[in-house]
Amino acid sequence: MSGSPDAPGVARALVRAALTEWAERGLPGTQHLTGRLADDAVVAVSELVTNAVVHAGTDVELGWRLEADTGALVVEVADHHPSRAPRGADPEPPYETPEYGRGLRLVAALAESWGITYRTGAKTVWARLPAEGRTAGDAKVAYVGERALRRGLHVAGILAPEPLRAEQDREWLDRGALSFLAEASDLLAGQLDENLVAALAGQLIVPRLADWCAVWMEDEVMGRWGSPGSGEAEGSGGWGESGGFAPGPRLARVWHGSENRIEELRRALEKDPPGPPDGLRSGPVPFPWPGEALGPHGTHGSALAYRLIAGGRPLGTLVIGRAGLLRFPDEITGLVEDLGRRVALAIGAARQYARQATISAVLQRGLLPGAVAEIPGMRSALVYEPCDKGGPSGDFYDLFPGGDGRWCFALGDVQGKGPEAAVVIGLARPWLRLLAREGYRVADVLDRLNQLLLDDATEAADAAARALVAAGGGPVHPGDGPQNRFLSLLYGELVPFEGGVRCTLASAGHPLPLLLGAAGEVSAAARPQTLLGVVEDETYTSETFVLRPGDSLLCVTDGVTERRSGSRQFDDGDGLAAALTGCAGLSAQLIAERIKHLVHDFGARPPEDDLALLVLQAE
Repeated sequence: MSGSPDAPGVARALVRAALTEWAERGLPGTQHLTGRLADDAVVAVSELVTNAVVHAGTDVELGWRLEADTGALVVEVADHHPSRAPRGADPEPPYETPEYGRGLRLVAALAESWGITYRTGAKTVWARLPAEGRTAGDAKVAYVGERALRRGLHVAGILAPEPLRAEQDREWLDRGALSFLAEASDLLAGQLDENLVAALAGQLIVPRLADWCAVWMEDEVMGRWGSPGSGEAEGSGGWGESGGFAPGPRLARVWHGSENRIEELRRALEKDPPGPPDGLRSGPVPFPWPGEALGPHGTHGSALAYRLIAGGRPLGTLVIGRAGLLRFPDEITGLVEDLGRRVALAIGAARQYARQATISAVLQRGLLPGAVAEIPGMRSALVYEPCDKGGPSGDFYDLFPGGDGRWCFALGDVQGKGPEAAVVIGLARPWLRLLAREGYRVADVLDRLNQLLLDDATEAADAAARALVAAGGGPVHPGDGPQNRFLSLLYGELVPFEGGVRCTLASAGHPLPLLLGAAGEVSAAARPQTLLGVVEDETYTSETFVLRPGDSLLCVTDGVTERRSGSRQFDDGDGLAAALTGCAGLSAQLIAERIKHLVHDFGARPPEDDLALLVLQAE
């Protein structure tokens, strides 16, 4: 690995993944591999890699092995910095601290044995972590009783020194700040809820860096000074940049090393929220000490406020406090400012995700029918599970009256997701309804919808090409630009009559619908045809049959048929037909539920594609 601040996080992930894989494969020695040993290994590796990055800054080599007979885990970290000065060189030692290392106290507390091996141009630090309840002599003394308690307290003391001892602050900062920031970045990355980010910030800071901390959030909509949109804001108001009144900052999180002080501290801080800042300076700036809220021993101390800024926008304020200090050490203020930047970036990312999720939800609601029509003489059941991948689903459905005693249904799947899918669905659904109510039959509807998608794709491509030229690109050619207006669609109409329902349908590049007879027989109810939006002047045909009482028609998207479990798919070997055969005699709702559960249970992981299925059953 490169000797960068990311190395400790990469090392932790590598070791954790390897130990998990070894255990799953049942390799020799893994019967001794416990969760505690794995956790110790991850901590030891993190500290050794951090030590190498801080002291050497070269590429780092990491290795680990499990002893099959004893279950002990050996980890090795090598760097390429000459730790011993060559003979005749300056006798001044290369580091400020002894070779014992700032990070090796923790390793010594975890390991049964450890050491340093020197080679030409390289140094390797190794540690042997015994299996739980075992030593080299099989004596069960390593992790039990008072020794385990003393060991745990010793490790905790190294990780988080008492906050009032400045010399321990400096020691921890010198040794562990890099690993701490890497760990914090790993923890905050990918969090999609800003309130969770605030909670994590509190747990990272207390008690390592402060006795207590608080996080205020600010509104993005009303200006640069306010609280985010949901719910009532707490605290006093302030004037936004636009001159309009905006809610005051919202106190999102309060954290104290002593839980019985949190509520009293919250009440005190709510009365005195941070004021409007000058400019976009991230801090730190002094903050009023909350006094009696911290009890008789916390009436004096130092508090600092940091603005949380990301992308040039203020998102909130982080306040930290420590009792018994006139001022925070510079090392602490600098580290918290660095951590605050990471917190601000995580809040900004969470808000961006929330905005996109809101837009997607609004689009999704607009692209689907508000209600599914009830058809005389039929029962219907629908399962619709969009896979949340940051945009509107590519699957859609509809069931509506077509006039003249006809009822129409559609199940479609657009190539892609997000805005492109929304454009296609926004075209297809209204046109399906319009063409049906104008009296066009099933095959004619598909013919016209196919041409509509092709025309729209051509217009979009030409517009993109002209925009390219306007921006200084090459010449325009007909058909240049994106043309992926492809749609797989199952579309049909139903006409109830005395004794059954006449069904006419067509499948354009869509999984074929299956017909389940009352006696349990299953057959395909259509024949495959070309995707819509691909071939100019394609002519589509339809199939007509009768649904007798008890007959069921199952329509699905490819999220069902292509559900994966390793290299297998759900519909391999006519798997969907076999599943439907087992649904004989069930109601439409029970058929839908059973197929849904079978699809979910087919793979160990959740489905990675949208799921949509429609069951229509004649009464």
